[in-house]
Amino acid sequence: MDNRIQHLRDQLQKARSALLDEFEQRREQFRYSVSGRKIVFSADIRKSHRAARESLVSFLSRTRFLVVLTAPVIYSLIIPFLILDLFVTIYQAVCFPVYGIPKVRRTDYIAIDRHKLQYLNGLQKLNCVYCGYGNGLISFAREIAGRTEAYWCPIKHARRLEDQHDHYAGFCDFGDAAEYQARVEDQRRALAEKG
Repeated sequence: MDNRIQHLRDQLQKARSALLDEFEQRREQFRYSVSGRKIVFSADIRKSHRAARESLVSFLSRTRFLVVLTAPVIYSLIIPFLILDLFVTIYQAVCFPVYGIPKVRRTDYIAIDRHKLQYLNGLQKLNCVYCGYGNGLISFAREIAGRTEAYWCPIKHARRLEDQHDHYAGFCDFGDAAEYQARVEDQRRALAEKG
């Protein structure tokens, strides 16, 4: 990989890290801490959150009828989500040890915690659980697929893609047969060491 691409990858990693640091600093502004899986707000913040909660009746009265009608369509995705979750979990449990690929930790991708916010009503909490699971699951599955692609086919695509997983930047260039043949085993070893 040439130095320019590595430099850009390093800059991207630094920017991501700075963004995460900024999110961490905002915790202080909203006066909460995270200890393991437990989220702790100060007593005065909890009280203000409960006071800000909108009742379910008020919330539903402001919701457009067509939005309510689409809810079954949105929630029907739980079935393919659960199937995807089952299959990618089994896939990585069976195949990753054989390939020497480190397993993806679900807790690094799936966070279900917004339902603990006292300013949300029951329906809002349910929606937040659903979105946290659905989006987290897609990220979890993407990382599993990305590691698989990094192992089996670490070659960039011919056309520009809008968004790629984190492993993509280290892939060989499309059409560079010599680089691919020379580096495929090195890339597999690097992936195995990444765990």
